[in-house]
Amino acid sequence: MQILPEKTVVSIVQEALDNGINYIDLYSANPHVRDKIGLALKGKREKAIIAAHLGVSEKHGQYCRTRDEGECSKFFMDFLSRLRTDWVDVLMLHFIDLENDYESVFNGGMLHLAQKYQSEGKARFIGMSSHNLEVSLKAVKSGQIDVLMYPINITNSAMPDREKLLYACITEGVGLVAMKPFAGGTLLQESAEVFTDTLSSGWRSFHRKQAISATPIQCISYVLSQAGVSSVVPGIKSAAELRETLRFLNASSEEKSFDSLVESFGRYLEGGCVYCGHCLPCPSSIDIARVNRLVETSKHVFTRDLYSEYNELSAKGSDCIECEACMKRCPFNVDVISKMKEAKRLFEGSRYKAWIRSLYWRFHKYQLFWPILRASRKYRMSFLNTGATRK
Repeated sequence: MQILPEKTVVSIVQEALDNGINYIDLYSANPHVRDKIGLALKGKREKAIIAAHLGVSEKHGQYCRTRDEGECSKFFMDFLSRLRTDWVDVLMLHFIDLENDYESVFNGGMLHLAQKYQSEGKARFIGMSSHNLEVSLKAVKSGQIDVLMYPINITNSAMPDREKLLYACITEGVGLVAMKPFAGGTLLQESAEVFTDTLSSGWRSFHRKQAISATPIQCISYVLSQAGVSSVVPGIKSAAELRETLRFLNASSEEKSFDSLVESFGRYLEGGCVYCGHCLPCPSSIDIARVNRLVETSKHVFTRDLYSEYNELSAKGSDCIECEACMKRCPFNVDVISKMKEAKRLFEGSRYKAWIRSLYWRFHKYQLFWPILRASRKYRMSFLNTGATRK
């Protein structure tokens, strides 16, 4: 939504509302995104259930998580102004994954600030977004939140104790909003390299090739079939993606079937970027999620557009100072520094060299690559030596 033209955003949001989609979660710190959504909601506010996030700010033009009450208050009031509304339906306590962060928020000013806005009629319900099961379970049982936003998708179908969280939401009357239904788009790729964890190894990540052939309809069907799930928030960036999502409403039972997919994902996705942006802000102003997406896309197809898009970025992988701040924030344990190095190796330099590097990168993992490379080098040296002898 940040890079799409205003006219496109307005048309997508209004088409969604006109087709019965009524829940809009908006954590974006970018003011232009909120302006676009506000324009789209003009005359349609009553059709939408709006979720805003408390704990979000913007720093040097980038998303930033904050616990400062002043910043939170300033952001929320600006949110209401740009969305041209006097209230939000759900005010989310944003991105609480660590125990000490939970204690700070729930025993400190941010929860009290949310409750203040609720008492003033600026927020109807209080929620929390998290990627941590234990912290989420604690929040649900605290009686302090009405809504929980948590990742639910096929990849974590075998996650230990996930059912405890789902049933706790039912017991406590907490609405469960499922985010990441497509695992950041990973589930929609016909073939992708993903990071998975074995349940028996203490969630230690490893890298393997995993064939994926899920559809948006299957992913949404799986999520909505889970106990306790109230709604699902698939990311949409085009009218085509919106219409593909809407197809779920009239899909056949065969199209919605996901049994075979669940059997393929008896592990929890870990170490793979889902492009959520929680790693920001970056002191070098790198759009980490965008760079990671370009890197991952290049593994399947390397085009002139990918090369051009990367080189139009104001900050690139080579600008990474390896401070590791992003890796500490990432809820999915992505090795961001390695990704930035990959981006530099792949994209920076002439287009011709980048294309050659892409071929090398794509083939070097295969078992026969190194013997073939050594043989070709040996043949080349032999050919050159023969030529020198003849002279």
